Amino acid sequence: MIVPQTRRAACFAGKFNFALLFGCFTVLSLSSPLTLAQDATPQNESLVRRQFANFVAQGSSALKQGDYQDAEKAFRRALALDPTSVELLNNLAISVARQGRDDEAIALYLRALNLRKGDPITERNLGIAYFRAHRYKEALPLLESFAARDPTFQSLDLTGLTLFALDRYTGAAEYLERASQLQPNDLPTLDILGKAYWRAKSYSGVTQVFNRIMAINADSPEAHYMLGLAYDVEYQEQNARREFQAALKADPTYPGIHSSLGLIDWREHRVSEAKNEFALELHQDPRDPVSNYMLGQILWQQEKPSDAVPYLTAAVTENPSYRDALFELGQCYLSLKEPAKAVKPLKRATEVDPDDAQAHFVLSKALSQLGRSVEAAKEREICRRIQASQHKQPSSAVTRSSSK
Repeated sequence: MIVPQTRRAACFAGKFNFALLFGCFTVLSLSSPLTLAQDATPQNESLVRRQFANFVAQGSSALKQGDYQDAEKAFRRALALDPTSVELLNNLAISVARQGRDDEAIALYLRALNLRKGDPITERNLGIAYFRAHRYKEALPLLESFAARDPTFQSLDLTGLTLFALDRYTGAAEYLERASQLQPNDLPTLDILGKAYWRAKSYSGVTQVFNRIMAINADSPEAHYMLGLAYDVEYQEQNARREFQAALKADPTYPGIHSSLGLIDWREHRVSEAKNEFALELHQDPRDPVSNYMLGQILWQQEKPSDAVPYLTAAVTENPSYRDALFELGQCYLSLKEPAKAVKPLKRATEVDPDDAQAHFVLSKALSQLGRSVEAAKEREICRRIQASQHKQPSSAVTRSSSK
């Protein structure tokens, strides 16, 4: 049976907007004096202070009204008059982030932290910016600190989402459980909590979350989707398909439904139908790692490696720990006679799962083709040791699927 490894896009689709809103918690403080030239006259000083106050007021007003371009312009003008203002840097970063320029926002937050190390507001905003940019490892310590200082629903929820993105499902469930206790009727959080329990193989947790969802709204897409997952685990494809379709009927935009239906079609060897479902999922969310991986896998099996590469690349871009996508991306590059490109994803696959003998073997082939014989021999020896160990314990042998 194939279980989706990380349906990150599905989990975050309903929870991402609050991360946008979170950045507005910074409040400009004008209590600190402007740094003016020593030879400034009282008249010039008064003029600069008035200009500064006007720019700040314009930026703050534009930010509240959602006019982020005007807010950015005003805050940049104010910042030119006071380049060391941490508050201005935060608000400028928020204006930039709202325009989808997360890397620029991160640079501004880092600049603010250089001016005021350990500032909790800036660290919180930086953590959210890292999250928005899918830089989850960098986001996690900042968001964990945020949740420790201020354990609100939002801080706990966002930290749980970040842990889920890093495939740390037990930790994710702990934070999401605490968040759900603060807002017991928040269905999107319960939905992700149930998936975290499922991936952590805590099936009693899944049952408990399912019962809570049913008590809130038995006809919700979340309820049907989670019941579909439960049937899927039990190999009851017909019942799973029925529940997934019911979830789709309840909410045609609910993320993850088409990829779940595609996985059922794929297991039933209905390849054309599966490809259609995965394509529908990607039309809704082009970043979905499961659909990208599955389309890449199908194309690889159809001996179309050049067509498979973009899908597999998209899967590992969204989830850098997607072992099977990494492995098959490496295989595609090898078949395309590009061993140099194959090495990186294959090495990453062995890091994610050091006991994957097949990944070590294929990596040795890529290294050999590059003339790196010593490294290739080392990978072959690792492969041999893993296989010998697995032969001694056949019941624990690793089999490749689309889950870790």
